[in-house]
Amino acid sequence: MRIHMTAGAVSLALASMAGHAATPLQAGDPLVSQQWHLQNTGQNAFSKRGGVPGVDLNLGFTHLRGIRGVGATIAVIDDGLEIKHPDLAANIVPGSKNLVTGSDDPSPDNADDAHGTSVAGIAAAVGFNGIGGRGIAPSASLKGFNWLKAQTLDGWLLAHGKQPDGRPLDRLTDARVFNQSYGSSSVRSTPGNPDADLELRTEEETYEDVSRNSHWGRGAVFVKSAGNAYQRFRVGAGQILGFDNNNGLPVQDSNLSLDNSNYWNVVVSALNADGVRSSYSSVGANVLLTAPGGEYGTDSPAMVTTDLTGCQNGYNVQGKTPNSLHGGNALDPNCNFNAVMNGTSSAAPSTSGSFALVMSANPALTARDVRHIMITTARKVDAAQPGVSLAFQDKAGGRHSYQAIPGWQKNAAGLSFHQFYGFGLINVDKAVEKALFYNKPLPPLEKTRWQTIAAQAAIPDADERGVQSVYTHADNLTVEAVQVLIDAEHGRANDLAVELISPSGTRSVLLSPRTALVSEKYGLNQQRLLSNHFYGESAKGQWRLRVIDTNGDEYKFVYRQDGQNTTYSLPNAEGRLKSWSIRFFGHRSAT
Repeated sequence: MRIHMTAGAVSLALASMAGHAATPLQAGDPLVSQQWHLQNTGQNAFSKRGGVPGVDLNLGFTHLRGIRGVGATIAVIDDGLEIKHPDLAANIVPGSKNLVTGSDDPSPDNADDAHGTSVAGIAAAVGFNGIGGRGIAPSASLKGFNWLKAQTLDGWLLAHGKQPDGRPLDRLTDARVFNQSYGSSSVRSTPGNPDADLELRTEEETYEDVSRNSHWGRGAVFVKSAGNAYQRFRVGAGQILGFDNNNGLPVQDSNLSLDNSNYWNVVVSALNADGVRSSYSSVGANVLLTAPGGEYGTDSPAMVTTDLTGCQNGYNVQGKTPNSLHGGNALDPNCNFNAVMNGTSSAAPSTSGSFALVMSANPALTARDVRHIMITTARKVDAAQPGVSLAFQDKAGGRHSYQAIPGWQKNAAGLSFHQFYGFGLINVDKAVEKALFYNKPLPPLEKTRWQTIAAQAAIPDADERGVQSVYTHADNLTVEAVQVLIDAEHGRANDLAVELISPSGTRSVLLSPRTALVSEKYGLNQQRLLSNHFYGESAKGQWRLRVIDTNGDEYKFVYRQDGQNTTYSLPNAEGRLKSWSIRFFGHRSAT
């Protein structure tokens, strides 16, 4: 198994919020007034300052009308889940598993393993019980798996909806939402073709089967955190890879993680209380939506949620942070809650709870239709965000400015997309309203076979025109997502940007340059990349893949180990696009 770590807590221009009607939250939980992700009034969430009012999930009317997650079970796949927590216990249902001991209690035995318990509280802490805060889906059911503590394939299968022998779980306890607030970062390119890797194929088949066939054909949704490595990431104990000046680009494109380039995962980035990308949040063409994740809970709000019980456990330990909830606040004298949970680990349960609400509103909907509803009701945030331009020189000294991350773009289907935010911030009230009156289910999903193009073309050094290869698709399929596999030999992989341009002219940057691929010896080794950018467009016509080398100079980066910085240099290198493959997920228009 690939080793995964939690994606949480690794370390002002607000878009038009048209249509955002603020229905006041109902009383009943003492900390709910500080849970800005439920309703942002500018509160500080026990940090030094507040955010921008209106930047929230817009769910007040949904709760008011009594839609609170009943009938939807959320599986928390994490480092554990304290199932007897006073603000979680009433929502716990059978089906949890401690994958270390084999018992049915995944509660942590380590005082530092509070991550999964905090994740669960964001999604589905009990509401209206007079203690703590409130979950997004406060009446949804919860079960937990401490898979991060025992990363075996059998454990992975059980946590993701299958028995180790391949049989489905009991439908009465099966989850409709699987929350995966974990991830992995890499300095190497990883082959991503499930047809060539048994473990990857097993995982892919499990995701697909549970997504499409569980719950009597209604399916389930897998929610995945995008990662927390925009600025830097850990590569080992005390070892951090970061760049002094990365030209504003992410150190880790979210697409470089195989879990995140998987169509079956709803990948989400993190938004802070000001309505812009959280400083740490990884991004990419694979991001589908954005959801509240906050910052660090010191200078500006993080997330207020459940913690391991007691003042010696979890995040809420006296003297550990300057957050004013911590250490025995009158609102939480037993330190059972914390206000420093953050990361795309928080954005994921924000999304999971939101999916549970929509599924509760209309249980007959398929998971894929709920996904469609979320996409088409999301709100554009940070509307003026321009993306990131990268300046570089070619060998002749000519200056180039490459739009490495575009700003908001409207695709040919009329949907706006940004690599920071996917299709935008989840809008629960609008999604629930659409779900209640949804009468045009999507036609059956089709997945095309991989089509391989043998390019065998040099990648021009430091040239924004790059090398281009073309594939023509004959079928008039409506696109839901596109995956590609890239085989590009290059001595310095982090120079490379990869673009895909649709027949309609929509340009999606599948891989931004200046990533952490500084130790990669080959280049892009059958690297799988996913784009949601083309959702709703036609697949028919000419698709153009472009690989661009964005640097002709020596490249320097900083590696930090045990607090000591070392600067490394990589000489210039050239490369070749050998081949690429493409496949589509989509449907045919209903007749």
